[in-house]
Formats: sequence, C-alpha cells, structure tokens
Amino acid sequence: MAEHVEYPAYPVGLRLSGRRVVVIGGGQVAQRRLPTLIAAGADIVLVSPSATPSVEAMVEAGEIRWERRAYADGDLAGAWYVLIATGDTEANERASAEAERHRIWCVRSDDAEAATAWTPATGRSEGVTVAVLTGHDPRRSAAVRDAIVEGLHDGTLAAPYHRTRTDTASVALVGGGPGDPDLITVRGRRLLAEADVVIADRLGPRDLLAELPPHVEVIDAAKIPYGRFMPQEAINNALIEHARAGRTVVRLKGGDPFVFGRGMEEAEALAEAGIPCTVVPGISSSISVPGAAGIPVTHRGVAHEFTVVSGHVAPDDERSLVDWPALATLRGTLVVLMGVDKIAAIARTLIEHGKAPETPVALVQEGTTAAQRRVDATLATVGETARSAGVRPPAVIVIGAVVGVGPSRRLP
Repeated sequence: MAEHVEYPAYPVGLRLSGRRVVVIGGGQVAQRRLPTLIAAGADIVLVSPSATPSVEAMVEAGEIRWERRAYADGDLAGAWYVLIATGDTEANERASAEAERHRIWCVRSDDAEAATAWTPATGRSEGVTVAVLTGHDPRRSAAVRDAIVEGLHDGTLAAPYHRTRTDTASVALVGGGPGDPDLITVRGRRLLAEADVVIADRLGPRDLLAELPPHVEVIDAAKIPYGRFMPQEAINNALIEHARAGRTVVRLKGGDPFVFGRGMEEAEALAEAGIPCTVVPGISSSISVPGAAGIPVTHRGVAHEFTVVSGHVAPDDERSLVDWPALATLRGTLVVLMGVDKIAAIARTLIEHGKAPETPVALVQEGTTAAQRRVDATLATVGETARSAGVRPPAVIVIGAVVGVGPSRRLP
C-alpha cells in the first residue's frame, strides 16, 4: 500500500474586490467570516433560509445580498470563492461537488479534509495582514496569530518600513508617560520601534531607549533644571533636519506632549517647515503619579474637581500666569507639577489667601518608577518637610483632602 503523504497548504492572498463570493449558511460561522470578506470588497451572496441577527444587519446595511432559501445546484455560477457553513451534510457535499466541478476554491466548516481551501487565523496591524495556518489545530493558529499581531501592535516585534530618502518626511511627538516603560501607549511604543532617530527628554521612559536597535540614533534633549540644556530652537531644528534627511523621527517626551511639554511649539515649527507631524498622547503624570502613590485626584464625597498647574515660576514672579489666590478658594484637588523648589512659597501664598494650613499635601518623587517615594505633609509644614526629606524633581505635588483617602494614607 502506498504511503499517504500529507502536504502542507499553499498560502496565498486572494484579491476578492468586486469578485463574486458565495456563502452558504447564515449561522455563527458565516457571522464570523463575513466581516473579513466584506472588508476585502467582495461581492457577497448569502444563500440560506435563515440568518443570525448580526448577519441580517449586514444585509440591511447593504453589505451582502441574501437569497432566503436553501442551496440549489447552480448557485456557485460565476463565483471565485465559496464558504460552505450549514448543518446540512448532504447540501454541503452537493455544494462542495459543484465547486470542485467548476474549480472554485471552497472552504467547508464541517469537513476541512473535503475542502479545497482552509481559512487561516487572520489579524491586521498597521496595514499588515497576518495569516496563520497550523493544519488541524485552529487554537494554535489563533494563538500564533495573536502573538504576532500584538507584537506588531505594541512594537515588541519590530517590522520597519522600507523607505527611501525621497519618502515624505515625518515626525511623531510621542508622550512616553510618567516614567514606567509599561505605561507608554501601544501606538507610542510601536512608533519607537520604527524610528531611525529618537530625540528624548530626561523625563521620558529611559528604559525604552535600551530596547532600540543599534542603528537608532538617540539624541539627548534633556532640560536639566539650572544645568545643561538643549534650547527649544535647537530641538526644533534637529527634528526638521533629521526628517528632511528621510529619517523616521520620534520626539520622546515625558507624560503628555501637550501638558507642560512644549509639544505645540514643536508641532508649530514642523508645520512651518512643511513636515507632517503625528501627535501621540501620553499618560500625564498629573493623574498617573498620584494614582501610583494611592491618591485619587477625585473621590466621591471628597473632591469633585482637580486642577493642574505649573509651579516652575514662583507665585510672586511677574512671569507667573497662575491665579494662585483663586486656587486657594477651590474645594477640589490641586496638582502642582515642576514645583518642588517653589513649594514653600506656593504653600505660603495659598494659606495667605484662605487655604487651611492643615490641608494635606503629598509629594511623590520619581512616580511609577522603582525609585518612587511619597512624602506627606500639610500646607503649613510642606516647605520644611520637602527640604528636610531631600525631595528632588521630578516630583508631583498633590494638595487636598484626597491625600488622606485610601489604604495608602500616611500621616505627616
């Protein structure tokens, strides 16, 4: 007896746009497969006496045509592809035989061995279609598909685009989140994986830079307080020059690009240079860092509002745009960013304008990172507490009753 050899399926991508596709059966299998066929632009005819509500909705939307009857010989005329998915074995076999006679690729949900085509586990990510076949193990196919799509989606599986120097220049302004590399958005991480040049802030998620391939140029744009810094104009120029050179550029910023991040200044400079800019929002430290320290910025019965302000300019400085006296009258939570060295003056100003001296205050340094620490105080004591505890930037300062809420409460 001759040995039976099981050959693997030959993978191919069918271009079904405008081409007739027949689906026999309107149950759960059809419900799962039809959206992909619709997305492929196929001219779909459904042959079935009944259909699920979801399939009926596709008919009502004009996405498919429905012949409300059982399969009859000749239904496959002119078809390029057929999906057989009924519970009637005899009808399935007749339809399969018709497909074979007319050399139409045929998928059978009831008998894969009798089919001339198999449906792979498919997924899409950023214009890439992933299709996986593992023979007779659909669960494994789905698991492999999911792993690949997730890797492409979050950037852990690098698949760079092929580009030439004539390609359109572009820059992505990516908010890296508060510091923990796992808190960057999925889109931000993927764009990082595709970058040729990364211009990074000191407050960006530094651990992500270690994951970049060796060919990626990393430019330090750190703005260290009262130390070395890269002027904003120089950053803008670097973004423009690298983009015009045909490189994919990512501007990696801490938190969100538009929350005290000068992201709009960079977007405006790129627009003036005629360079497209993609803005990827990030998780702002104003909310995430208090949360990581166990502090909700709002809480039922405690605070119905929160206000975020910059503390990098003292309240009595003529450059300040913050209405500190008005903030002192608010009942909600006050979150101060970049205010560690000004916190004594800020607290004094708030008290002078009516804020209770015993109002709880928390300083959260290096929030969401392994070095995170929380120091609690009150408005009356926060200046001295911050000095004696050696609190350094970056730190998020939370002022309000929410500091005393929750299991992480710590008394000053």
